Amino acid sequence: MIAGQGAGERCRSGHRLATIAAEVGTPFYAYDLDRFRERIRAFEAGLPDVPHLTCYAVKANDALALLAIVAAEGLGADVVSGGELAKCGKAGITPASIVFSGVGKRDDEIRAAVEAEIRSVNVESLEELDEVSAAARQLGRVAPISVRVNPDVAGGGHEYLATGGAASKFGLERADAREAFRRAATDDALDPVGLSFHVGSQLLDTEPVLMAAERAAELWRELADAGIRLRDFDAGGGLGIAYDGGAEPDVQAYTARLAELAGSVEATLILEPGRHLVGPAGTFVTRVLHVKRAGGRTIAVCDGGSNDLLRPALYGAEHPITVLVERERERALVDLVGPLCESSDFLALDRTLPLPRRGDLIAVELAGAYGRVMSSTYNARPLCAEVVLEQGSWRVSRERGTYDDLIRNERP
Repeated sequence: MIAGQGAGERCRSGHRLATIAAEVGTPFYAYDLDRFRERIRAFEAGLPDVPHLTCYAVKANDALALLAIVAAEGLGADVVSGGELAKCGKAGITPASIVFSGVGKRDDEIRAAVEAEIRSVNVESLEELDEVSAAARQLGRVAPISVRVNPDVAGGGHEYLATGGAASKFGLERADAREAFRRAATDDALDPVGLSFHVGSQLLDTEPVLMAAERAAELWRELADAGIRLRDFDAGGGLGIAYDGGAEPDVQAYTARLAELAGSVEATLILEPGRHLVGPAGTFVTRVLHVKRAGGRTIAVCDGGSNDLLRPALYGAEHPITVLVERERERALVDLVGPLCESSDFLALDRTLPLPRRGDLIAVELAGAYGRVMSSTYNARPLCAEVVLEQGSWRVSRERGTYDDLIRNERP
């Protein structure tokens, strides 16, 4: 195979992807389960003898085939909806290892979390604290809660990925966080067990997380002095991956520093990696439908677009691209676009690639995170299929959507 970009180890599965495409059709997502396991085990190896719980961020990719591996590897889960909680249950993830984050939990979702006896509901407003208390009373339970504090630390390369700034919708300001803990400590339906924070996603520089962790540790000590004893120091997730092939974050240094801070307050460290674990395990495969020239550049129109992989259009994300061709070709400046009726529908712009031809397969790599989970049926295009690769074989893990799916539960 000749790689357009993203050459090397990632291209070894090119022939297999072509075989899958011939049988399943395009577009589709392919997940390398062996690589996913490797990423999990490498992450866990950096935390030996440290009281901790790694809670996989289900929002990154909620495929049941992946969640089953999360369960088998003994990880917990970070969920942000009742649907994600239900999928974790289906995959066999232990409720006691699940934390429920998210700024907008419905009453039924809160009730489901309390009823399932998860590790903690991470509250993000004083009103939500009251709702958790009410649900616990109705169920005759005591609900464990963590309070998410807004650390006033910006992080994330794109403004949409930053969650820790002062004006962010996420978490509570320090004074309100203190009040939430005070109320929870005096409410017999609540058990305050943790302090959580999160500064953003796709972080290649981990310094903002460490700065936020220092501030969170200060608040932890204030609470301890006030007689409020906590268990979980939840540093969130956000570890990025180098989509451009550059330097990856120093994960061992990052986890070591967080473990040190958690140890200084005698806490269990909670970490919520998602993209870092699953991003490199996924590839999005699409086929070129037409090639044309416009404005001095080559435009390759593919059968997969931003309805399948939204990140390039939403964040300006640049994934490694491989054109799966058998022999050398002339290279050209290419725009890879999708079939949708939107100018923002593209997978890559201004890429120097082997000149695509009709029928070529395009592999969009490092696409395991925030791909299929963010897809839509815009332009009435059914959702694409998912396949998993494991120990030399592959199987379909989620069937391609159908036209019948588009009108299911709809009435004229």
